[in-house]
Amino acid sequence: MATVRRRRPADLADCVRVLGDVHTADRYPADWPDRPADWLTPDGLLAAWVAEADGRLAGHVGLGRSAPGDAAPGLWSHRTGGRPELTAVIGRLYVAPAARGHRIGAQLLASAVAHARALGLHPVLDVLATDTAAVALYHRLGWTRLGTVDQHWPSGRTVQVHCFAAPRG
Repeated sequence: MATVRRRRPADLADCVRVLGDVHTADRYPADWPDRPADWLTPDGLLAAWVAEADGRLAGHVGLGRSAPGDAAPGLWSHRTGGRPELTAVIGRLYVAPAARGHRIGAQLLASAVAHARALGLHPVLDVLATDTAAVALYHRLGWTRLGTVDQHWPSGRTVQVHCFAAPRG
């Protein structure tokens, strides 16, 4: 069983190392950032958590305010009638390849969801349509797919993403 705790500044080097392992295994993130530590600490970040298992960093998740290009807050607003500002976006969720299969992703997600709700915000997220393992996780945990949209990334690439909202809690 993993332990989930708030991320500390001293964790960033290990977070980047594990992110590199994830990128090698899964191509996540799809476009490797020039400055991965900054990518893990985007503008609007409300909080981030890490999971530790067997004394090692095993995963990461962040929770933030909506950023340009996030489609889920708008789709959630359209569906519920709530203002997009009432959402918090979950992102930067990953689990080390060697630590998978132990519900670490679900534990990290639960921490972010609980914090969003404590702030009075509804958790939403965007995920690449090709990331079938993540899509399966969200379905398994009862998340609602709000829709599928094309995103135009700064790299010039257009990708298809599924947008999800957490179950009502």
